[in-house]
Amino acid sequence: MTQGILYGIGVGPGDPDFITLKAVSILSQVDVVFGASSAKNSHSQAAEIVKPHLKASVPIQILPFPMTRNKQVMEAAWQDNARTVIKVLEQGKDAAFITLGDSMTYSTYGYLLKSVRKLAPHIEICSIPGITSYQAAAARINTPLVEGEESMTLLSGVLGGDKFREISDRADNVIFLKAYKNTGDIVKALDEAGMADKSVGIVRCGLEGEQIITNVNAFRERKPDYWTLIISKKSGYCVESQKKTE
Repeated sequence: MTQGILYGIGVGPGDPDFITLKAVSILSQVDVVFGASSAKNSHSQAAEIVKPHLKASVPIQILPFPMTRNKQVMEAAWQDNARTVIKVLEQGKDAAFITLGDSMTYSTYGYLLKSVRKLAPHIEICSIPGITSYQAAAARINTPLVEGEESMTLLSGVLGGDKFREISDRADNVIFLKAYKNTGDIVKALDEAGMADKSVGIVRCGLEGEQIITNVNAFRERKPDYWTLIISKKSGYCVESQKKTE
């Protein structure tokens, strides 16, 4: 029997209009769609974005990916989810695994990809890029991410500002993704490097309730939002937005 193809598709940062034509083309043809959620809920923002582009009656199955740092628990979940996907592919069905942002940038799809490769190396896999949250955020505030000979550093905010502290003296432009609960320490690290006043926070970019925070010190007190990122530019920035929140 012919094996199905696994497509890993980045569907953009949240605004349904940011999904690419390539993604729409593939989604209109697949037989099954998989998405990710934490084990505590079954919601998938990505699933809401793709629904209008699917064939009638195409099932969307949300796979649990636990939010934990326990490596054994995580790897067990990756393996279980990979087996679920492989079972569908070996029935000759094409499947898409959808993820917010880009399929290859801090994406749950990356873990699934490696697990499928390990368990079923015969399966054909095709990865489709998507617009990232930080690209959308930079466009939202009309600020170039990087110019000329500058460098750009992309950091996970899971460990707060620790990673930034290691490279702050040579960082031209820094983007913190996954800032969430650690925005306070990230802002503290930026302040230590003299870059807090050259930073801007974007909350829920492209989603309902979007906010642009030009004074990042506000993050020290405000309740954290899961969809939070911070852009910091040593050369400074100029925010041009109709939704400016100090």
